[in-house]
Amino acid sequence: MAYRFLDIALTPAVRTVQEQMNADRIWSDFKGHRAFDRFSDNVAAYIAERDGFYIATVSETGWPYVQYRGGPCGFLKVLDERTLAFADYRGNRQYISTGNASADGRACLLLMDYAQRARLKMYVRVEVLALDDDPVLTQRASVPGYKVKLERIFRLHLQAYDWNCSQHITARFTEQQINEAVRPLHERLNALESENAALRTRLTNRGETP
Repeated sequence: MAYRFLDIALTPAVRTVQEQMNADRIWSDFKGHRAFDRFSDNVAAYIAERDGFYIATVSETGWPYVQYRGGPCGFLKVLDERTLAFADYRGNRQYISTGNASADGRACLLLMDYAQRARLKMYVRVEVLALDDDPVLTQRASVPGYKVKLERIFRLHLQAYDWNCSQHITARFTEQQINEAVRPLHERLNALESENAALRTRLTNRGETP
């Protein structure tokens, strides 16, 4: 049956290691269906909730390069069931990912949800576009109010995605997630402090020592 991600990932060298580790039969006898070449509603929702991802490209000399891209939640846009896009803003101006993608459009993305210990990986083909190449796409990919200089648009064509197990993912939480988690505690604390203040006032008015 189809396992699109492994169809791309498996090379002779990978197969050799699988054989050495007695893992080759796991995949050669795979009976499931994991084409995963189109975003489901659940995957699209997962992508829309991310505030960052890692993108790996390869240079013309064969060296890999991994870069973290971050922004407001949802800055990586799901255009349709097989296409993503994001606005590329000015950074340190080394342009390594951009140069690599211009020479070889193949890339791999990792989208992490540390709080839920989930990891989505995908193979894509990258299309680097100038801002005036597709004005509608530029507007759609831009993040209103994000005050950084916009330089280009990355359009990503999905080849396959898959999920990794959560076994070795350490749970981490953003400042916003922590604030949301402790908000009920702050609200309860404020209520107790108000209650104590009211009791002290009543005791004072009755001439008693709090």
